Amino acid sequence: MKHQVGDKIALSHGMKIQQGEPSHADKPFTVVGVLQPTGTPVDQSVHISLAGMEAIHVDWAAGVPVPGAEIPAEYVTKFNLKPKSVTAVLLGLNNRAGVFRMQRELENRPDAALSAILPGVALSSLWQTIGVVEQVLLFVAALVAVVSALGLTSVMLVTLGQRRRELAVLRSTGAGPRTVFGLLFLESAMVMWLGVALGVLVLVLASAAFAPWVQAQFGLQLVGLGELGAGVFAVLAFAAFGSLLGLVPAFQAYRNQLQDGLNPKTN
Repeated sequence: MKHQVGDKIALSHGMKIQQGEPSHADKPFTVVGVLQPTGTPVDQSVHISLAGMEAIHVDWAAGVPVPGAEIPAEYVTKFNLKPKSVTAVLLGLNNRAGVFRMQRELENRPDAALSAILPGVALSSLWQTIGVVEQVLLFVAALVAVVSALGLTSVMLVTLGQRRRELAVLRSTGAGPRTVFGLLFLESAMVMWLGVALGVLVLVLASAAFAPWVQAQFGLQLVGLGELGAGVFAVLAFAAFGSLLGLVPAFQAYRNQLQDGLNPKTN
């Protein structure tokens, strides 16, 4: 959802407010600024001050509003809005070498039960867990690519039997076996490269068309084709592999004799 400066928004507990559930609609916030998109989940967040969090809970207790104790928004500033505690703090250090030392000091404090978490380390552990899924998806994608290339080769071999008379006419007009071989191989390579080019074009157009919507709805930033890196080389390798498979029908046409096409065998 896109917000503009000056919009009124109300916070709630949970993703959606169900009918009858308490909310903070009586104390809405005013949007005073919109940050530039970063392509991260931060784009889906709303930032308020700690005093603002205290203000919307002055007439709440134990996570629910106190019956009969509704305090209008214009009067909440008369209360002490300094928070007594916070649940989490994002801390940045000027010297990265002291990160682990700071983590040990915070976790070993005898006067407070603190847990110091390094986001990079936590995300790395999470990625190791779900990285297996990525490898499986890559394997499935490679398998689909290989099956597609083999399917193209099978189609070429099937149609080759129906084109014997056509190839025989070429041979009878002076085209040698090498010429027929080259024509069949060139045809297979052109079909493969045109298919890959069409797929890349559809990908680029779809990314350009849906990138704003995906970023607004899911906070994900679709990268351009030039930023795929190894993905581009994988596409080129797949096109080259499919082109090489065209050697199979081309070699079969090379082996066919002239009389095979002029006098095709029938069962």
